[in-house]
Order: sequence, then structure tokens, then C-alpha cells
Amino acid sequence: MLREFKTDLGMVDVARDVLATYIGLSATNCFGVVGMSSKTLKDGFATLLGRDSVSRGVEIAEKDDSLQVNVYIIVGYGTKISEIANNVMHRIQYNVREYLGIQLDNINIIVQGVRILD
Repeated sequence: MLREFKTDLGMVDVARDVLATYIGLSATNCFGVVGMSSKTLKDGFATLLGRDSVSRGVEIAEKDDSLQVNVYIIVGYGTKISEIANNVMHRIQYNVREYLGIQLDNINIIVQGVRILD
């Protein structure tokens, strides 16, 4: 278990896969993000992950009771990458803190590719 919370009704355990999926869905709902990418580049090309495997584009590291997250995304052509990355960071931080009650200490956005928007 990644995090445990005690409530009035009992214990809540949040698994690593749940957190990764939640982070991936938060990232893909941002304007300018075409989708999630795998962590490794294959033949120099980023692989666009399907909606059901967004957690594969999220890497979570736990060190000394702090959480560091690496998020691998593909952005749309013609968009300002720095603004998209900033928006993704803020949305992930807000959603995870608000809905899961977990504070992320460091969020890194890695842009793996640029695709033409449909």
C-alpha cells in the first residue's frame, strides 16, 4: 500500500496503481495533452498509450515519506509546451490532494513527443 488513512469508519488504503491511474487521467484531461506516453522511447518515437493504460505513463517514487511523480505526456502541435506542463502539474497536484488526500512533493512532466491535433 502506498498510503493509509484512518477515518471514523475505518482504514482507507490507496494502492500505487490507483494513484498512477488517477494522475494519468488528470493529465489527459488537460487542454493540449494528446495522451500519455510510455516511459521509454522506442526507435526514437513516443508510443501513445490508450485510455485504459494511462498508468503506464506515470512513475511514482517514494523516498523518506515523500512522493515524487514523473508523468510522460505527448502534447499537441502548435501549443505552448511550458503552459501545458504548468497546467498539468497544477491539475495533478490539486486533484490528488483534493480527492485522494495525498500531498505530492515533486511532479516532473516529461514531454515525449508532439502530435498534430485532430
